[in-house]
Amino acid sequence: MAEHHAAYEFMATSLAQQDIDVTAVKTALKQQKIETPSWGYANSGTRFKAFPWPGAATTTRQKLDDAAVVHKMTGIAPSVAIHIPWDRPEDQDYQAMGQYAAAQGIAIGAVNPNVFQEEIYRLGSLGNPDAAIRAQALDHLLECCLIMAQVKSPILSLWFADGTNYAGQDDLRSRKHRFEEGLRATYRYLPAGSRMLVEYKFFEPAFYSTDLPDWGTAYALCLKLGDQAQALVDLGHHAQGVNIEQIVAFLLDEGKLGGFHFNNRKYADDDLIVGSTNPYELFLIYNEITAASAGQDQPARDTARQIAYMIDQSHNIEGKVAPMIYSVLNCQEAYARSLLVPQKRLAAVQAEGAVLEAHRILTDAYRADVRPLLSQVREEMGVPPDPLAAYAASNYEAKIRSERGTAAAKGGYQ
Repeated sequence: MAEHHAAYEFMATSLAQQDIDVTAVKTALKQQKIETPSWGYANSGTRFKAFPWPGAATTTRQKLDDAAVVHKMTGIAPSVAIHIPWDRPEDQDYQAMGQYAAAQGIAIGAVNPNVFQEEIYRLGSLGNPDAAIRAQALDHLLECCLIMAQVKSPILSLWFADGTNYAGQDDLRSRKHRFEEGLRATYRYLPAGSRMLVEYKFFEPAFYSTDLPDWGTAYALCLKLGDQAQALVDLGHHAQGVNIEQIVAFLLDEGKLGGFHFNNRKYADDDLIVGSTNPYELFLIYNEITAASAGQDQPARDTARQIAYMIDQSHNIEGKVAPMIYSVLNCQEAYARSLLVPQKRLAAVQAEGAVLEAHRILTDAYRADVRPLLSQVREEMGVPPDPLAAYAASNYEAKIRSERGTAAAKGGYQ
């Protein structure tokens, strides 16, 4: 503990010499929030196979229990996203679900509809050429709007698997029109004060065309829908080499960046632990948000301050709770480094065209060892300075393995 405090004091002195307000940095870190997903605690996996894990949650209450442990260990994961029908209670009592979450010290976050797993959605949901199937998909979306009110969720998070596999399979403009109609109908049912986040994905499971393939499509739809509609950026839903931080900057500037699904990718939509493959990208994304949040442009600043940060990962071979803690910590580290960027000095050298100096300022912040700072912040928040070590020492993993056993995996995401 003495070494930890000494390392922190050394770092704090160094930051102060660089005119970085350490108290402001710590305050920002204590206010950070990362939402975890209920499905991340179950036997979720790839489209090929889900490997069963001893102790993996099989009920919504078990998922909420696990999410509460992650929050207890980190102090910055106070809400959990739910997926319907995966998290639909047998008695349909969503208020009781919300009350149970509150009793565990967390809240229900985003509500995620599911219009991609039933057999009828073979040719799509809102984009389906069959009006009856489109109506069934819309009914489910409206049901989720009602659930939002019952669990006091502020976000309807929408992702669609809709698309076509073959040229000529369907009329592309007609599919666009169907989506606009369905999303407009859903938008009208949003609870007051809530938001609709529209996610995109450039391919998979559709292989010829995807109805919502990129951020531009999501942005255009959200413009038509209204102020309560914003784009959701999933880090795994882009082609190789796409500059995601530039997308973030554009959507921030337009007031249409609503949230993230944090994960990481190497090839396709791998859903790996966020920051595990490309931590520099995660830092650069946070830097765009941090700069906007502290900037003079009020629309961008307001947008940056209401972003919903959510994990969306497939912990297929590495367990469930500990990897979720690690994911949250990776987000925390990236955010901490972004707070160490001297934004005014960076802007000054950018204006001078000092290319190398601007790049060096940014990379110096990225290379900073923020662990002493984060340990101090956690201690002040009353959570373990080393959350992963504390989780290992808690014996929670052994407890849930003993109580829950190993449930058979069904494949895919459930």
